Amino acid sequence: MVRFSIGDTMGVETAGAPLEFTPRFDITGPAVTVAEYSDMAGRERLLGWTFGSTQWLWAETDDVHFDADSRELAGVRFAVPTRSTTTAHRLPDGPPIHPSGLRADSTHPFDLPQTTVFHYDPEPAELRCAQTPDLLAAVPDARIGIARDLTLLVHEGRMTGWTLTNAAHHLTHGLTDPDPAPPSPATRLRLAECLALISEPLVDEVMDENPGAWRALRTTEQALRAQQDDRTRANVLHQLINRLIEDYEP
Repeated sequence: MVRFSIGDTMGVETAGAPLEFTPRFDITGPAVTVAEYSDMAGRERLLGWTFGSTQWLWAETDDVHFDADSRELAGVRFAVPTRSTTTAHRLPDGPPIHPSGLRADSTHPFDLPQTTVFHYDPEPAELRCAQTPDLLAAVPDARIGIARDLTLLVHEGRMTGWTLTNAAHHLTHGLTDPDPAPPSPATRLRLAECLALISEPLVDEVMDENPGAWRALRTTEQALRAQQDDRTRANVLHQLINRLIEDYEP
């Protein structure tokens, strides 16, 4: 059993099985959802029998839902931060992943601020999000696999971030189920380019009409338009880039 805190006031322990739902990586959010609902009406129904960190729609907190009776984990929605960072080195893995559900210590609501920085490496296809840049590169004390490919990072007894491995596989639009076929290598590369283009600092250069940023934007758009394989995911990314062009085209 592993004990740690989520947010400032909620203690949890590993218990039961991981969530059985497939992660949905909505690039238009961008956010990762692992829950039973497939629309906003379903989300509202979930709120009726759970407690957690959910405050209100569009609040800058991550959503972690626990069953009000059993206090066991029922679903999560993690926002991808607006700032990205790059590194020449592979981020450390840390200890082996411990697959498990979670049980909350009590049933009171709590605050869970969103992470502030992310890193995406297309080679292992891992999206890693953390509360601070130094925690992004730090070796975690524990890794708790709460769902397929979704892992919580724990440092000094508290959750400090999360990772989604095989991120391109879970790529989708909204709350629709992702394509079950494996993603192509081209999609993994285009996902890295798109995540950089929609996040700081590169998105600021796009908005400021920086020529280099716009060359990168148009190169990615052309590559997605020409991509022949993995068309479902390529279309999702292409729509994202087209929207960026329409919003900020000089």
